[in-house]
Amino acid sequence: MLFKEIPGLSAIKNTLIRSVQMNHVAHAQLFHGAIGGANLALAWAYATYINCEDKTETDACGSCASCIKMAKMVHPDIHHIFPTPSAKETVLELLPTWRKFLIESPYRSLTDWLEFTGATGNKQGIIPIKEAHNIIEKISLKAFEAEYKILIIWQPELMNIESANSLLKILEEPPTKTLFILVCNDTNKLLTTILSRTQRVMIPAFSDENTVEYLTEKTGVSMERAKQIAYLSEGNISKAVALTTHEGQVQHEWFANWMRMAYKPNVQALIKLADEFDAMSKEDQKGMMEYGLNIFRDLLLWKNGAEALVRLEGEELTFVQNFSKAVKIEAIELIVQEFSQVYYYLERNARAKILHLDLSLSIARLFKS
Repeated sequence: MLFKEIPGLSAIKNTLIRSVQMNHVAHAQLFHGAIGGANLALAWAYATYINCEDKTETDACGSCASCIKMAKMVHPDIHHIFPTPSAKETVLELLPTWRKFLIESPYRSLTDWLEFTGATGNKQGIIPIKEAHNIIEKISLKAFEAEYKILIIWQPELMNIESANSLLKILEEPPTKTLFILVCNDTNKLLTTILSRTQRVMIPAFSDENTVEYLTEKTGVSMERAKQIAYLSEGNISKAVALTTHEGQVQHEWFANWMRMAYKPNVQALIKLADEFDAMSKEDQKGMMEYGLNIFRDLLLWKNGAEALVRLEGEELTFVQNFSKAVKIEAIELIVQEFSQVYYYLERNARAKILHLDLSLSIARLFKS
């Protein structure tokens, strides 16, 4: 991955390049930004630039031995740590799958990764203590050929407390010429002691223009459709790509039917929907809660006369327009709280069927209040 392959974000690219040119490379850096952003892509391009044998003023050369190995993700001095679907699986076992996943697109989400591995059921992804031990083992070795050993840790917020504490010890006493790049979406889930020992690099979201550029080049959609999707995705390329397929439509249809059954209310249908929800993967369940939060946020904007801020179109926009006539603002605010609470409990492995049915009945009650 080269910097020029990442759409836009010239300011952050220049900052990273200057840090290498001025020999101000911090040993531990935290690349954080929104889901579907350039966090991981920039970490990959940054690592490529650092060890490039013939770097230019603006990018890695892309043709030296180091760059070629980086492009194939087989450089012996670059190590990757990422969530596994369960503690039974290891990073080493999944490394070929990870390489394929990342080479296809570095802008995807944890949900995309778990689906790519074929994970089913309630698996949410985890970086267990044994992977923290693997980190220590990897960095204890001398570099094979590059100036820096680089360890890229994707989604470090999914480390359990034991793993995080092990990482903390390494960050306190790092080996020479070793660089840690932590790539995360939610810094609130990281230990404050880890945050204090890393140089934080805030990665901006992609602009609409960046997203349009990516979609037209990579997916072949028309310029007009790319502009519509860019507006709806709000800088999330993972979401933008999903919107070019049927995925976004399927999610909306399920959600809209759920809300209609709650509005009637049709308890028998809600029980059936709770069963369907329970059969979804854990990440899909959380994704449905996030989708609901976004819809009700836009519904709140519409009710308050801020229609220009609503990033919806087609059936989603029609849904918001219709429900805005039937649901009071006070009810919407309470429903948002209910969705947030269910998301919280889903992350803690509460039974999805019970949570969903309870949420459905609460929404039905609030619709009629």
